[in-house]
Amino acid sequence: MTTRRVLLGLAFLAAGVLLGVVVAELRHVNVPRSEVEASSAQTVPSPAAAQEVQIGNPNPPPPPSVPGLISLNTLFKEVSANVTPSVVFIRVETDVPGESTLPDDRFHENPGPFLPRRRTSAGSGVILSPDGYVVTNSHVVEGAARIRVLLNDKREFDAELIGADPTTDLAIVRLLEANQEEDDPLPVASLGDSDALEVGEWVLAVGNPFRLTSTVTAGIVSALRRQVDIIEDPFRIEDFIQTDAAINPGNSGGALVNMRGEVVGIATAIATESGAYEGYGFAVPVNLVERVATDLIEHGEVQRGYLAVEIRPVTAADAQELGMSRIEGVIIASVAGSGPAARAGIQARDVLLSVDGRAVNEPNQFQSRVALRRPGEPVSLEVWRAGELQTLEAELIGRDDTAFEGWLADLGERNPPQVLEEIPDDAAPPDAPRYEAEDWGVRFRDLTPSERRSFGVSGGAFVENIASGSAAEVDGLPSGTVVTRVEDRPVSTAEEALAVLGVLAQRGVPALLRVRRQDGVTAFYDLASPYVD
Repeated sequence: MTTRRVLLGLAFLAAGVLLGVVVAELRHVNVPRSEVEASSAQTVPSPAAAQEVQIGNPNPPPPPSVPGLISLNTLFKEVSANVTPSVVFIRVETDVPGESTLPDDRFHENPGPFLPRRRTSAGSGVILSPDGYVVTNSHVVEGAARIRVLLNDKREFDAELIGADPTTDLAIVRLLEANQEEDDPLPVASLGDSDALEVGEWVLAVGNPFRLTSTVTAGIVSALRRQVDIIEDPFRIEDFIQTDAAINPGNSGGALVNMRGEVVGIATAIATESGAYEGYGFAVPVNLVERVATDLIEHGEVQRGYLAVEIRPVTAADAQELGMSRIEGVIIASVAGSGPAARAGIQARDVLLSVDGRAVNEPNQFQSRVALRRPGEPVSLEVWRAGELQTLEAELIGRDDTAFEGWLADLGERNPPQVLEEIPDDAAPPDAPRYEAEDWGVRFRDLTPSERRSFGVSGGAFVENIASGSAAEVDGLPSGTVVTRVEDRPVSTAEEALAVLGVLAQRGVPALLRVRRQDGVTAFYDLASPYVD
């Protein structure tokens, strides 16, 4: 708008000059020369002197006097500069069935098979090797007909899929002809130790959200060892790093890095209702990534060892019954008769406390520890049995072992696929107190002893009913489940759940609920504030 106004003003000025020339010429014809000269001497002004205009403050404010902030800013810049070159943009083309453009009537014959159409999607990856191996997510390259990789320095390569592991949602692709450029080697990422991460530690997420290449966001490690049930595989391994660094669609396969510039995780998923960033991002720990990547590169598949046991969390009731001084470890629910655990002397109702000297307190933590081992490798197991600690040695088996096949058959017989029945409303005495969280649309009651055993919890608030159209229904909270935590507050009774939700309703803020389902899975539901439309 400013430019048009200036150009328009210049046009009027030029017209005025031309008009003045014409008038002067006319006057020159009719007026004596002496009068014209006198008039010109009186009306022509002297040239105006140029005036300087100050733009901006000539005295900028001094730099911040907090040395820590300056150092942190410098650190962010250095880490970003070091890591960004090793994070790539991955463009994937997949074939989708073709469609006919001919009308479906008797005048047009079927032209036969249609050529497939190509659909393009995008994600991120991290260069692991000077030979051109790149790690990304399995879901990024699933069904790929062509993979094209763009580096931060604008070089482009076609890539081939080396292997994928659906249990961890990881995959390896290799850049074709990349190692021929000896004068311009590939920027390889440095890998850190994800076991050394601590909650509250600064991290950066580097990737390509919404195709915005080489985007860096900052946050902290919000939690460790998260299981969010987003990997659709019966042997899924979810031991995620949770972060509030902004992760969005397109970040999948990108890097989560610490303040030493080391990759500590591969961004994989977000918890969201809008489809975009809401503060909950999840990354696969790099220690597991390195193990999976090595197998995919060397063997084309992951060679994973199995102990052939079923496990579940330890509850307060379990710890008291088994004479434990604190709630820790995981309970062995069942043992395959001819598997490695049975041969090592593991028994049902043993509490497994550690694997190779590293503590395990959640089922997904146990799975992650064992997943780092290959078939045939020994593992040291510390168990609690009958009030005593025991250390046992087991040798893991692979999927091709007959004991593994027998174990799978046993699991199938004990747990046939079926829709779980909801616990009926009359499971509790009719006169049991009910607690209505009206703002959220939830009715709670306390658990019965049989329900505590069924859900594998020592306490919580049983979700007996969800009101139609309520915040709870809109956000998908199912009835027949148990709320064990609201935000950062554990709840052991229905009254406690009601009290915490009441405070959050008064504040008009959302509520994050940790919920135990009847199948033993822990899930999270983020209920929008009842005062937010």
